[in-house]
Amino acid sequence: MLWGLPYLGVHIPLAGLIVLMVVWGAYSVTIYRMGSRALMRKPVAGLGDVIGSRGKVVSRLAPSGVIRIGSELWEATSAGRRIKAGEEVTVLGREGLRLSVRKSNSSKRK
Repeated sequence: MLWGLPYLGVHIPLAGLIVLMVVWGAYSVTIYRMGSRALMRKPVAGLGDVIGSRGKVVSRLAPSGVIRIGSELWEATSAGRRIKAGEEVTVLGREGLRLSVRKSNSSKRK
């Protein structure tokens, strides 16, 4: 870079070039480490794993709404009556990407 940039009409002092390379190197290492950790992490819940799992209602199920399982949001339909936001539900099944849920009983905790 020190020899090629002047041919293009770009003149950067040596100190500025050193700072630029150190910043670029630190950025590259940081992004590599963050990306590696993200790729190594296992998925929290996949379609096959959600049946039988518990989640919390984010938006009221009347009869459809949104639930949270782990850190993931899923569209869901209540199998029966309306369920208020904040209540715990159990996944009974799925139809495509929409889950069928029922209100959890506190005596059936895992």
